[in-house]
Amino acid sequence: MVIHGVNQSIMANSLATAMALLALSFLFFYFMKGSLFNQRRRSSDQLPTVPKVPGLPLLGNLLQLKEKKPYKTFTQWAEIYGPIYSIKLGSSQVIVLSNTHVAKEAMVTRFSSISTRKLPYALKVLTCDKFMVATSDYNEFHKTVKGYILSYLLGPDAQKRRRHHRETMVDNIMDHLDAHVLKSSPIRTVNFREIFEYELFGLSLKQVLGLDVQSVFVEELGTTMSRRDIFLTLVLDIMEGAIEVDWRDFFPYLRWVPNKKLETKIKELHFRREAVMKALIKEHKRQVEAGKETDCYLEALLSEEKTLTDAQLAMLAWEPIIESSDTTLIVTEWAMFEIAKEPKRQDQLHHEIQSVCGSEKLTEEHLPQLPYLGSIFHETLRKHSPAPLVPLKYVHEDTQIGGYHIPAGSEIAVNIYGCNRDRNQWKDPSEWNPERFLGEKYNPQDLFKTMAFGAGRRACAGTLQAMLIMCLTVGRLVQSFQWRLGDGEEEDIDTVGLTTHKLHPLHAIIKPRC
Repeated sequence: MVIHGVNQSIMANSLATAMALLALSFLFFYFMKGSLFNQRRRSSDQLPTVPKVPGLPLLGNLLQLKEKKPYKTFTQWAEIYGPIYSIKLGSSQVIVLSNTHVAKEAMVTRFSSISTRKLPYALKVLTCDKFMVATSDYNEFHKTVKGYILSYLLGPDAQKRRRHHRETMVDNIMDHLDAHVLKSSPIRTVNFREIFEYELFGLSLKQVLGLDVQSVFVEELGTTMSRRDIFLTLVLDIMEGAIEVDWRDFFPYLRWVPNKKLETKIKELHFRREAVMKALIKEHKRQVEAGKETDCYLEALLSEEKTLTDAQLAMLAWEPIIESSDTTLIVTEWAMFEIAKEPKRQDQLHHEIQSVCGSEKLTEEHLPQLPYLGSIFHETLRKHSPAPLVPLKYVHEDTQIGGYHIPAGSEIAVNIYGCNRDRNQWKDPSEWNPERFLGEKYNPQDLFKTMAFGAGRRACAGTLQAMLIMCLTVGRLVQSFQWRLGDGEEEDIDTVGLTTHKLHPLHAIIKPRC
């Protein structure tokens, strides 16, 4: 009994000691937490707040952005408020970055605090809620599928394997232009976009599906779609839908209010895109079953089918189709516009090509020896960046950029257009001047001279392909033809909505070189 009583006493003392230690630990943790919180708060209080653009109650700065080219307004504000400032879009606080240094800080140094996306309604539906590499959060899904696209499609090894597709594309473009010259009597302009867009879309289909589809039966739509219809459904219609603005994105607490017209339009675009991709994947499988060999991106994705849903498979196959067909078109068309407008620079490029290639046809092996052609690529990206605004990023924890405190819950808008028009970095930024990318301070192998491809872990996976397609195409076009703009074309520089897509196709007069 004594022993039993002693054991009870020991247990009671042990329990009391444990409770006391637990209490002390809790108090210590609470004190340290409070101390660290106060330290962080004092630290953030010591940082200046981001300059604010004055706006209206509730609406904020929305009415000041009613023109569908916000990147231009952002750039104008940067000249007044500096390279980093905040605006209010309804209930959202958006930090706008219009300088390369602060943009790279957000994309690289502070990436861990700003690694998620906040998508508007249209993009949320059209990307199946972030099933695209370009719009997904930085998570395991993103890292896995970006690995697929680099290994099987856009990485250096994959680009070497599919080089013949690019060469065939450029040869086809040259055939179109030769045919135009033969028929052009008297001389008439050629619609450059019509030819390049057609062949570029064919290239994207070959790379992704293994075949250049001319038509396909779409079961859900009950019709056979032509190649042009496929292009409209997968590329142009989606690009148009992606820039649709839903006012509820600025007032999330009013999401319950219906916006049927917009919702119906976006869902219809998504349904049609999904139906066409399903038909194209089915056609690919039918070709394989018939014994046709295909070395394409879809084939690689199908080998990963166990880890991908049907919706993810369709989205991942569709993404490189739209991105190859649109962004590369923008920069190549603008490059040819600028070249046709500048006969002296066009002659300089032709002279460089002749000195390297002689009577040989320009190939991708020649590109490293053509620094002026490379400078044209970078300067066109600077002045006509295909993505003037990066999709909004969400700040999920307090951070700082440019010496300013950035509170959690803010959104980050990287204004690529503004970064590449910053007068503190670029002399005469509105001028197209390829010579600014020549000289010892620029590395010919550097693909990130502007912010056009982003930076850090979210840098664009298609950088190498864009450079190869654009430089090879422009080089061959100038090697074989003299280019000049059609009447009134020099003033035709307007763009489409939120994009830098040339509003009207480039029409030029071409003359074969002797």
